Amino acid sequence: MRTLNVTASKDVAAPPEVVYDLIADYRKGHPSILPPEYFEDLVVEEGGRGAGTRIRFTMKAFGRREVSRALVTEPEPGRVLVETVEGSGIVTTFTVDPTPTGARVTFDTSYPVRGLGGWLQGLVVPGYLRKVYRAELRLLATRAEQAARSRSTP
Repeated sequence: MRTLNVTASKDVAAPPEVVYDLIADYRKGHPSILPPEYFEDLVVEEGGRGAGTRIRFTMKAFGRREVSRALVTEPEPGRVLVETVEGSGIVTTFTVDPTPTGARVTFDTSYPVRGLGGWLQGLVVPGYLRKVYRAELRLLATRAEQAARSRSTP
């Protein structure tokens, strides 16, 4: 078995705590950054904010819809949040670091693959996930910048 690693990052002109709050809020914030062309039906099954949250979601890829469940942990609350998809070994880490102008957000997914199907996945999954992450990071930047502006307006 080998593991694919897919990473995408973006600088966001909003305070790191605003950015992190959107990612960690699975009831309102996180659903608002999921591009509808790739995701549907994010349901909070337990918790709803950060560590201990369990979610169910549908991802649309290659003409199929796949329903997954994930558990959320926070190895570094306020900076690092991790979604582990149950039964698959897929782990996505969201990291928010401060920059002089806001925050740098990095999505990093570890995706185990096996056999001949894994060889094919190795050809198509990384490009697909990068495309998904670019769309998700654009939405995150837009939402975070709007949230930061509304916080600073009296």
